[in-house]
Amino acid sequence: MARSILITGSSSGIGYDAAHGLALAGWRVFATCRKEADCERLRAEGMESFRLDLNDTASIAGALAEALTRTGGTLDAVFNNGAFACPGAVEDLPTDALRAIFETNLFGQHELIRRVIPVMRAQGHGRIVNCSSVLGLVPLHWRGAYVATKYAMEGLTDVLRLEMADTPIRVVLIEPGPVTSRIRANSIPHFERWIDWQASPRAEQYRTRLLKRLYEARGPDRFELPPAAVTAKLRRALESANPAPRYFVTTPTYLMNLARRLMPTRALDWLIARG
Repeated sequence: MARSILITGSSSGIGYDAAHGLALAGWRVFATCRKEADCERLRAEGMESFRLDLNDTASIAGALAEALTRTGGTLDAVFNNGAFACPGAVEDLPTDALRAIFETNLFGQHELIRRVIPVMRAQGHGRIVNCSSVLGLVPLHWRGAYVATKYAMEGLTDVLRLEMADTPIRVVLIEPGPVTSRIRANSIPHFERWIDWQASPRAEQYRTRLLKRLYEARGPDRFELPPAAVTAKLRRALESANPAPRYFVTTPTYLMNLARRLMPTRALDWLIARG
């Protein structure tokens, strides 16, 4: 019987590539998406896909129940990948915007984890893989909301890994740097909803820095890798007999992890500010 995995945020980017890549590797993949239209598209591509909205408790419970019904009550792995960004200066970020991004990027993921742990305990094995980011290791201007959720994901996952050490459940972090995806484009509606940049004391900085990066189509970032690079590390996290606690993806993640350990905070701030 094929090993089974439920993936959140499968409509594009990392989740989409992971779903197809793992299916080709012999996994039974449940590629979940927030929107039914994306699920329909994935089903047309031969994937098993159904809705999972990380903002909706009933949707999370229903999606897990659907996966378990299809497998006869087992699930070998979960890849928590669904997330979005809301760019803007921290001083301009409404608290409700922060609540909204935490609901998707952390709270919904946590709810799915809590629901799947009893299943994995009962079957005697399981992998929980959480997708963090280089921004779970170091900060970056204009990314306060996203950075906050990824720092929180790092801490929650580290504690969960310690607590699950006496069980057959393994807990892993994947930390990508710049990877080709739609996260920039998908962040625009959140920026437009929540950030009143024209009323900000930083309005000129928005005009000359953030807006250009946010709205202008550009080529790949320096060091950018395709999402297949994440899928390759995901397979290692899922298929290794003794997976590492974390897997880095892209050169910047390795470099920033080293820098945060070796450099004084002010020196690291200077390095990050230089881009």
